[in-house]
Amino acid sequence: MATTTTSTADASVLVRRSRVHGRGVFATRSIGEGERIIEYTGARITHDEADDACADDEAMARHHTFFFAVDDEIVVDGGRGGNASRFINHSCDPNCEVLVARRRIYIHALRDIRVGEELAYDYWYTTDDSYTEDDLRRIYPCRCGARECRGYLARPPVKKKTTTKKRGDQARS
Repeated sequence: MATTTTSTADASVLVRRSRVHGRGVFATRSIGEGERIIEYTGARITHDEADDACADDEAMARHHTFFFAVDDEIVVDGGRGGNASRFINHSCDPNCEVLVARRRIYIHALRDIRVGEELAYDYWYTTDDSYTEDDLRRIYPCRCGARECRGYLARPPVKKKTTTKKRGDQARS
């Protein structure tokens, strides 16, 4: 199923070394709040193809992919035919957000972005419900440095509902 989406090279961003992690994407001009900055491009593959191409999270020494799930059928592999957008880093206090429209992925500014500022969005990885916060910190550690950093790139685990007895439900003696 692998096909590639392409996007015109965008002069409004530049890839260079990042203090957050590896390479990052930086604004080369002022970007206004709500502005579409770049499309996330790459080979369009199935979830099964993505799973086959990637080792199990626990087995990876360092979790690193350029996969971006579009929906329940399609994943964009930015590592194959992708553009600069694949180097946008995660932040728990992002200046960008991701919008999916017509099965295409776009990065938009959440606020005004200054020239030279690194672009970042919240990856909000979806993981197995059995993962604890300790698991997420170990497997998907966050290096964003935000004041309110949650410590990992993934969506926080769903809290298990506990059943509590109401005062009137207690057995009477």
